[in-house]
Amino acid sequence: MTKEHDIENKLIEKLKGLKYIHRPDIRDREALERNFREKFEALNCVRLTDAEFARLLDEIVSPDVFACSERLRHRNTFEREDGTPLHYQLVNLKDWCKNEFEVVNQLRINTKSSFHRYDVMLLVNGLPLVQIELKSLQISPRRAMQQIVEYKQDAGNGYTNTLLCFIQLFIVSNRSTTWYFANNNAEHFAFDADERFLPIYRWAKPDNEKVTHLDNFAKALLSKCTLAEMISRYMVLIQTERKLMMMRPYQIYAVKAIVDCIHEHRGNGYIWHTTGSGKTLTSFKASTLLKDNPDVEKVLFVVDRKDLDRQTRQEFNRFQPGCVEENTNTETLVKRLLSDDYADKVIVTTIQKLGLALDANHRNEYRKRLKPLRDKRIVFIFDECHRSQFGENHRAIREFFPKAQLFGFTGTPIFDQNATYRTIEGTEARMVTTADVFGKQLHAYTITHAIDDGNVLRFHVDYYKPEGAPVKPGETLAKQKVVEAILDKHDAATNGRRFNALLATASIDDAIEYYQLFKEIQAQRQAEDETFQPLNVACVFSPPADGNRDIAQLQEDLPQELADNQKEPNQKKEALKAIIADYNARYGTNFDLSTFDGYYQDIQNRIKAQKYPNRDLPREKKIDITIVVDMLLTGFDSQYLNTLYVDKNLKHHGLIQAFSRTNRVLNDSKPYGNILDFRAQKDAVDEAITLFSGEAGARAREIWLVDPAPVVAKKLKYAVEELRAFMESQGLDCKPEEVENLRGDEARAGFIERFKEVQRYRTQLDQYTDLDEATRADVEDLLPEDTLRAFQGVYLDVAARLREKQARTADPDDPIQQLDFEFVLFDSALIDYDYIMKLIARFSAKGPKKQKMTRDQLVGLLRANAKFLEEREEIIEYVSTLEEGQGLTEQEIRAGYERFKSEKYARQVTEIAEKHGLDRDALQAFIDGILHRMIFDPDALTDLMAPLGLGWKARAHKELALMEDLAPLLKKLAQGKEISGLEVYEHD
Repeated sequence: MTKEHDIENKLIEKLKGLKYIHRPDIRDREALERNFREKFEALNCVRLTDAEFARLLDEIVSPDVFACSERLRHRNTFEREDGTPLHYQLVNLKDWCKNEFEVVNQLRINTKSSFHRYDVMLLVNGLPLVQIELKSLQISPRRAMQQIVEYKQDAGNGYTNTLLCFIQLFIVSNRSTTWYFANNNAEHFAFDADERFLPIYRWAKPDNEKVTHLDNFAKALLSKCTLAEMISRYMVLIQTERKLMMMRPYQIYAVKAIVDCIHEHRGNGYIWHTTGSGKTLTSFKASTLLKDNPDVEKVLFVVDRKDLDRQTRQEFNRFQPGCVEENTNTETLVKRLLSDDYADKVIVTTIQKLGLALDANHRNEYRKRLKPLRDKRIVFIFDECHRSQFGENHRAIREFFPKAQLFGFTGTPIFDQNATYRTIEGTEARMVTTADVFGKQLHAYTITHAIDDGNVLRFHVDYYKPEGAPVKPGETLAKQKVVEAILDKHDAATNGRRFNALLATASIDDAIEYYQLFKEIQAQRQAEDETFQPLNVACVFSPPADGNRDIAQLQEDLPQELADNQKEPNQKKEALKAIIADYNARYGTNFDLSTFDGYYQDIQNRIKAQKYPNRDLPREKKIDITIVVDMLLTGFDSQYLNTLYVDKNLKHHGLIQAFSRTNRVLNDSKPYGNILDFRAQKDAVDEAITLFSGEAGARAREIWLVDPAPVVAKKLKYAVEELRAFMESQGLDCKPEEVENLRGDEARAGFIERFKEVQRYRTQLDQYTDLDEATRADVEDLLPEDTLRAFQGVYLDVAARLREKQARTADPDDPIQQLDFEFVLFDSALIDYDYIMKLIARFSAKGPKKQKMTRDQLVGLLRANAKFLEEREEIIEYVSTLEEGQGLTEQEIRAGYERFKSEKYARQVTEIAEKHGLDRDALQAFIDGILHRMIFDPDALTDLMAPLGLGWKARAHKELALMEDLAPLLKKLAQGKEISGLEVYEHD
């Protein structure tokens, strides 16, 4: 009996103990459908004819996971044979706990190309809603997830044409480690080229202790009513994206805490959930659950900045279109507060608009109109409740709505240590904490928990040390030195410009000066070195308000900018005009001071647009560094922002908020958030870490901060030694050229796993901005650049072959089945098609050129980069036809390469036609037809073969032989796009 079988049997016994009914008789599609029919008819008190049931299946089974998920959660209508409507539900929607819960195992469903076997399925009222995939200990859960993805991508798979389309949740476990994740349509359910992985979760207790063992996980999450609640209440269907989202455990506990607090009339409270933990989703779910509470009159989600108002409203409407509308002014807000329309029950607004509505002195007398609401139960949920809610607006809310309940979300609470003097509920100034304003803490999920869970990244903090005298804490360096240091370190910090950065400055004047210095110093470097690639630098700060209420409102949370704009406002206005003019010229936009809000939004969008490959959005349309004062340092999220340059004194919650702009998780190409501090603020960093570490105590620094460079260098050295020992154990020298001599897939898999660790540590070290010369020399000695690049090329060759074989192999004991290749570690944002064409042109140019690459270096660069896996052989062949110093321009290089490819493919088509005795033009027309529709048509293949006059068996053999030769060529010509129906020939 295999270990997986043993795990499966123990799980089934556990589920039987949780009152699931084991159905060993359900092992195929027919039995699954027969059981569903029985449950459906019993639930809806109906008897269907065979024809009606077949038609029902046709209506409800769909490859669209989102459509199935909506159908699962609503009452539906079906027309019976006599024309009468049948209003039905698939599960008991009123009480999910009263459905029938069953467990089946070893279910087999036939697809067009293979038989798929599913370890364990949980059925709710006969519908398979949960799939549990079990693996032995040596196989990583992530590989198990990838296998599920591969199953779903197979032609005619059971997820698209059987009741398996209703699966809501996948669980993968090797018994000691258990993960879960939501089902989705293909566009949200893939390991894509950039390895942006599926959102996956581990269950946890309310105190955030992990529940990883399968037995404990089953008890905590798979008991019948808990599972029903998870699927019915705590999965979010994002309408605008047609996507299912699973809430994380801490989000569920926070929602429950708020709802219970309201239900039991237990006053106010606050949620301490760290920046980047998904507070908007949590508040949305709490708001929507309260929307159905008849005792609650209104739910107001209150933010404190106009841009956050827009951002939050967009997020809410992303989850459910139209659930909140824009409150363009206070009059609109008041009308919606007084509206009896169900759609107006949840309102997103800024605290400033709310403050105006409650202002007794306002000429429109909003307070009088709102008087009917005074004695109503109104729930206020505040985003980032440590900021402006501590002032007069907060006092006005509590005074006007005596029966209101107030809840605050914050990633950085105000404690005694970081409190400032405020006035609240009176005129006496005193220190005010979050607990003073909102009462008890209802749930905590700190940055320590989030880092430990892998939901946010750790930080690498480099305290810049200029040559000469050390920087004193808080001391200002010469700005020219700062700019030069940033230009020297930026490519390393951002992983070759894969990511982008913010530069936080101390004042608007400093921001303006920095902007000018970047222009001047980059122009000088470009004049001195034609290979220098300048950074795209943007700058944003708020202009003088000049009576503009939107800007005045924006500045209420921008204290430095508000103060700065009181001094020489015209000078700042002119400087910002010039900065915006530069921006318009670079990006083809048309902003000015009157459309400042649009300018600010465009900058945010371009920072996020870093995610697009250069082929989709040219590098010159992106932003590398954005210079800011207060803006973007709170509330702004982008996975592609990884670096913060700091020339500004920060402390406490302001420091944590600013640092947290950099630590959104992406993949292994972004191992941590990078901070380069130019003000020697180590004491302030240590103090902030201690303050916001929660229960971590002395371990906080170890959890929050990455290891120093020398420590990572030691790990790299160990990984290289492991690689060397492995190669020697195979009787080979540790050299790139010896890898091809490894015998067997098990040995090749051993190389893949060991060199991947080498590359992982090298990727981390390459992004350290504080490598000293000794550490740098040690790293270079371990694996010189040329040797490293050669190993990267060999890795990609071997990995590509094993990945193809992995897709064809179903044996779980095959060593390649547990491989996880992580190609993203071998990619570069700078090195793309355009960059390579420029390098080839430089190689071909006449005369001496600075940093001209040799042919071997060009080939090594191509082989070592995952981006060129599909096309690199053609580029290398083309380079071999060129002579150094031949004198071709870049345009001639590009045209020559396209001509080279066309001629090569034409020769291949001719060779294939001759080999199989086909008319060359007919074969070309067949290929063109496939590429036009991106669908392989078997009938067209039969027509192509017809002139050969072969019998059926001979023709079938010929067709197979032809397609085996043709499939690789078609795949190349498709340029990475999938040709439907071709996968059988690709795999066989």
